[in-house]
Amino acid sequence: MAGARGAGRAAATRSRPGKRPAEPEREPEQEPEQEQEQEEPSPLCSPAPGRIHTSDSGLSDSEESVFSGLEDSGSDSSEDDSEDGAHSDGGHGGTRKTTEKQPQAGTPSPRTEAVVSTPAEDEYAEDSSDEEDIRNTVGNVPLEWYADFPHVGYDLDGRRIYKPLRTRDELDQFLDKMDDPDYWRTVQDRGTGRDVRLTDEQVALVQRLQRGQFGDVGFDPYEPAVDFFSGDTMIHPVTNRPADKRSFIPSLVEKEKVSRMVHAIKMGWIQPRRPRDQAPSYYDLWAQEDPNAVLGRHKMHVPAPKLALPGHAESYNPPPEYLPSEEERLAWEQQEPGERKLNFLPQKFPSLRAVPAYSRFIQERFERCLDLYLCPRQRKMRVNVDPEDLIPKLPRPRDLQPFPTCQALVYRGHGDLVRCLSVSPGGQWLASGSDDSSVRLWEVSTARCMKTVPVGAVVKSVAWNPNPAVCLVAVAVEDAVLLLNPALGDRLAVGGTDQLLSAFSPPEEPALQPAQWLEATDEERQRGLRLRICHSKPVTQVVWHGRGDYLAVVLATPGHTQVLIHQLSRRRSQSPFRRSHGQVQRVAFHPSRPFLLVASQRSVRLYHLLRQELTKKLMPNCKWVSSLAVHPAGDNIICGSYDSKLVWFDLDLSTRPYKVLRHHKKALRAVAFHPRYPLFASGSDDASVIVCHGMVYNDLLQNPLLVPVKVLKGHVLTRGLGVLDVAFHPTQPWLFSSGADGTLRLFT
Repeated sequence: MAGARGAGRAAATRSRPGKRPAEPEREPEQEPEQEQEQEEPSPLCSPAPGRIHTSDSGLSDSEESVFSGLEDSGSDSSEDDSEDGAHSDGGHGGTRKTTEKQPQAGTPSPRTEAVVSTPAEDEYAEDSSDEEDIRNTVGNVPLEWYADFPHVGYDLDGRRIYKPLRTRDELDQFLDKMDDPDYWRTVQDRGTGRDVRLTDEQVALVQRLQRGQFGDVGFDPYEPAVDFFSGDTMIHPVTNRPADKRSFIPSLVEKEKVSRMVHAIKMGWIQPRRPRDQAPSYYDLWAQEDPNAVLGRHKMHVPAPKLALPGHAESYNPPPEYLPSEEERLAWEQQEPGERKLNFLPQKFPSLRAVPAYSRFIQERFERCLDLYLCPRQRKMRVNVDPEDLIPKLPRPRDLQPFPTCQALVYRGHGDLVRCLSVSPGGQWLASGSDDSSVRLWEVSTARCMKTVPVGAVVKSVAWNPNPAVCLVAVAVEDAVLLLNPALGDRLAVGGTDQLLSAFSPPEEPALQPAQWLEATDEERQRGLRLRICHSKPVTQVVWHGRGDYLAVVLATPGHTQVLIHQLSRRRSQSPFRRSHGQVQRVAFHPSRPFLLVASQRSVRLYHLLRQELTKKLMPNCKWVSSLAVHPAGDNIICGSYDSKLVWFDLDLSTRPYKVLRHHKKALRAVAFHPRYPLFASGSDDASVIVCHGMVYNDLLQNPLLVPVKVLKGHVLTRGLGVLDVAFHPTQPWLFSSGADGTLRLFT
């Protein structure tokens, strides 16, 4: 390749023009017409455009030098010299002058002159990388920068190297391709834009490089190698480096590694490799369909249904009872194919050799294949669930103590069913109302009846005033509410109650009220009666506010006057509602906020008494609400219904029930919360009382925990009725219940 570069430089020196672009070089045996074209002095004459370009316009100068070297190889230098002489004699004086003036241009080039004068001289004597590609001296400037200029660079003298004028169209180019036998070996020099014809040696060089061979013909890649490291012992060693210390001293690091591996093998951490199983990897597709088979390991594999095994009818010699008679044969032929029990008729043959080919064999195989890939098969997920896992994990009742577990006392004395009961705020006394037209006052600890007050009619409701400084019991009898002073317990409280009631002075102009307040007569005062509040309709329930000054009553009447609120200190009554929302069953005051809960048959409404508006409407999903109780904290309520449901509402959570408990078998008559312990109870017509643990957490993100802990029994069913009322002791985990059997019972 160095020879080719030298020839390229010589060619560049020969054809460097003055101001006129140099003509491309041709072989001496060119056609006369082409020689005449070359001898024309006009610079407008140029070869046909579109010759083979050596490369794109983005090549660097080092890449250009390769193609400039392909222009003239070293072996072809003598021909080029002779051609140069011929061209010089042809009248191109400008080229000769340029060559003669070259030593005076400031860049001496003895190598170029040597090529021209003495071609036999060694061209590798002086090889300088600064003189590569002498023809165009633009350096590393990209040639596409000259795309809009008429020249492509400058020679050593600073003169422009003009582009050849290309005025030939594609038709002329095609004609040149057809006429010129050397068209395939003509390339375009990017440095000057001229067409260069490759010699045979250059074409052979390109072909060798394309085949992946060496460029030099004389290079033998398979020459015998010199065995430098021979087996003979030499006098001088190849290397005289002293031996390392590690070559004759055992390595401590490797010793530690080996000891670790030995320890791991002893401990069983490193297992020896198991030999591979040489069993064949093919298997029968339908043979094994158990879960441990290959197909069983696929999750969605559904095994194909098995064919029914042949019976006696398929035998070639079936029993006589399987052979059809003539009538059965005719009936079988008249049936539809889908209605036949057997799709063939049993036949009898003397031997197995006499059995002919089955006519429907191919049809049945085809139908079997259709069934296998067309019939939808669905995987049935069989859930194996332990029934114990379905039961929620509840704490043991032993961990939820204290709660009432057994019957301690029975309060006997009423002659008819006991509809209602109430406990004093201190927990020492108990009041009960019965259908025997009497109110009895009991001592809780001894079950002794301290006082009996006849009221003359059935007692529907009894409520002890929750204020411990006031000794007062409200009793609902027919259409009146009687306020009794039982005169039990602290004498100061008893005297203070009478003083409170007698301190009232009636206004000068009495206002129109829905109820009438009447003072008791002297005879009634001796029995304990202090006030009588008369209504227009029968009273079904009476309930006190937590502070003891207000009490609400429920009247058995349709309309907006079903609920009345009485104020004891001012002896004033009012109807809080302007219209009715169904038959009211129960009312209750909120323990801490000015709310009134009104339970109708199918809903529970929460009213704000100060704003006089409906705050919430709870839907218990019951047929008929029978009872109502509010949690001491005020955020949860429970409702009992006649369809055996106990519904727990979380007011902060939703207007729908949080839990619905169906522990009773019959209608619920009463529900109650304990004032201090997380307990609530329900009494039912099945003569049982169920005590439940109801823990309400201060954390709003944690739901209440409801666990039934005890079923208390003791009452006797009477006239289809069981437990009619329940109430908790204010301080102890005790429960009172009243039943239709005329008794009250204490469970502790």
